[in-house]
Amino acid sequence: MPPLHLVTPYWPHRGLPESGHGAGRETWVKMDAYQPTGSFKIRGIGHLCQRLASQGAKAFVSSSGGNAGYAAAYAGRALGVPTTVVTPSSTAQDMREKIASLGAEVLVEGEVWDEADAFARAIVARGEAAYVPPFDHPLLWEGHSTLVDEMLAQIPNGSPAPDAVVVAVGGGGLLCGVAAGLDRHGLKDTTILAVETEGAASFAGAVAAGELITLEKITTIASTLGAKRVTGQALDWAKRRPITPVIVSDADAVRGIARFADDHQCLVEPACGAALSLAYDDHPALKPFKRIAVIACGGVAVSLEKLAGWRERFGV
Repeated sequence: MPPLHLVTPYWPHRGLPESGHGAGRETWVKMDAYQPTGSFKIRGIGHLCQRLASQGAKAFVSSSGGNAGYAAAYAGRALGVPTTVVTPSSTAQDMREKIASLGAEVLVEGEVWDEADAFARAIVARGEAAYVPPFDHPLLWEGHSTLVDEMLAQIPNGSPAPDAVVVAVGGGGLLCGVAAGLDRHGLKDTTILAVETEGAASFAGAVAAGELITLEKITTIASTLGAKRVTGQALDWAKRRPITPVIVSDADAVRGIARFADDHQCLVEPACGAALSLAYDDHPALKPFKRIAVIACGGVAVSLEKLAGWRERFGV
């Protein structure tokens, strides 16, 4: 069976500053917002679910408040495997309805993802269902690494690979996949700029501490960046290759969403807007680099109404 994800476009980033340090920089964007689930998540989750189904899984159980659960529901429907997605009560009703619209059973447990995840694992422990985590599994990272394979194959003939890749970080699954993909292609010196918003910077905190940390709470509108603790594999990668944490504000993320919608006719979540904001704002972290790839990771927990509300709230 072919992969459940699509090969997405990789093209020049439009609408960037025409003056300043960024004027001479070559910036491209990988449009994973164009996946059938609206985000990169289907790469890894689709890959994991296909493997689990081939091993005889009778059902899937996922814990997610958003894109991972939506991708698990999509994979379950495509593979004909019943799927249950456990969300915390903080997950918006419209997001639960989107997941249910793909045929998954949606359960609500706990106030935060950690509590929903514990409940999902308990379901798996009682029966034949297979656990589908949102970000912490080697097969997820392997699936996400296909993004790098595509990106490098799409570079015009004779052009060099990017010397930096901009990635949004929540639980760290995408970061691990990009790191693995770059290493597989011998790009061990390519810097990854790992972007989080204020109030969800568990990866930056872990890098600063030299060990995993757990945030007390998440205080950002970028809910899909809201992992209190990143996967340990993300910190391992930070010790083995150049990865620079970058923290931006919610206002930066919202401004990135709005500008990207105008420039690329594509609506994405604040998590993705956070990564996009680096190029739009000519962020100082980009200054050393001449060729940038920005991962437009997407997200489905967004609407024109939500964007309008965020813009009003932050005055952008």
